[in-house]
Amino acid sequence: MTTFTRRLQKIGSSILVSLPKEWIDANNLKKSNQVEIETNQNNLSIRTQLSKRPSKEVVIPYPLSKGEGIVPTITGAYLLGFDIIRIVGKSSISITDRESVRGSMRKLVGLEIIDEDAANISVQFLLDETSINPQNILKRMSSIALGMFNDVVLALKSGDKTNLEAVANRDAEINRQYFLLVRLIRSTIMDTRLAGIFNLENIDILDYRIAANTLEIAGDTVVELSKLLIKSNLSKVELKKLYDFAKDMEEIQIKTIDSFISNNRMLAINAITLQRTNSTKISKIRSSLESEKQISLPLFDLIYMFEKILQSWSDISDLVKPSYQ
Repeated sequence: MTTFTRRLQKIGSSILVSLPKEWIDANNLKKSNQVEIETNQNNLSIRTQLSKRPSKEVVIPYPLSKGEGIVPTITGAYLLGFDIIRIVGKSSISITDRESVRGSMRKLVGLEIIDEDAANISVQFLLDETSINPQNILKRMSSIALGMFNDVVLALKSGDKTNLEAVANRDAEINRQYFLLVRLIRSTIMDTRLAGIFNLENIDILDYRIAANTLEIAGDTVVELSKLLIKSNLSKVELKKLYDFAKDMEEIQIKTIDSFISNNRMLAINAITLQRTNSTKISKIRSSLESEKQISLPLFDLIYMFEKILQSWSDISDLVKPSYQ
């Protein structure tokens, strides 16, 4: 990257700035050619009008280096924003690795095998990144996590644990959406054109990365919670204690995610207030249990999991930026 300094000039009522001749020549620009201009709060970028960025391609030699796995290697290339990933073998690709490649396609949104023979496999990312909205991906992740959590709350209310068996399967979709969002965020950092399309500043891109990671962790925690609940043998009284504060956490999650996506500080403050109220309820239950002669360890473990989930929503609410006058 080369940095140039230019002096602003005023002609009539217009403010003009000249473009570096080196850049003009390198891009074969002439008088009357059009360029694209993107503006952010403190900077401006100019680029030639291209219909879309060129495809990024990576070649993975096979067999892999010792200690490397085929799935982590493909996943890493996917997260780095490569559009075409070619696995090129000196010999035939093993059946085990071939099946692992197919399995990774099911975990990575938009990635498909486009060509294959005994020693080579080519996969391609087929989605148009400009049509993928980070906000919608985060909403999708939140919706799945909320559905999983609602199954836990219903199990606490009814005592029926049947639906909890499928919670872990739904978490896999959260992971798929998480990988897609991480790929999109990294691509946005490297391609300012995407940042302009999504109307995201650098700080927003970082916050989306943190929020997505927090949501992914929350989904994993709900899975742990459901597994503990399946194994537990709590009394109706103990289930009701958990239900009394868990039932309010749905509203907290909804307000938390909505406040983050809309950057609504007042809604975030509302969510934080509800989080504190709920946290106080949990603390009182914990204190009452500690005073009992016989402490139910499974109940304590479950309370801890609810606290972790509540902390996730608190962390996301804290990302909503205050508005300074």
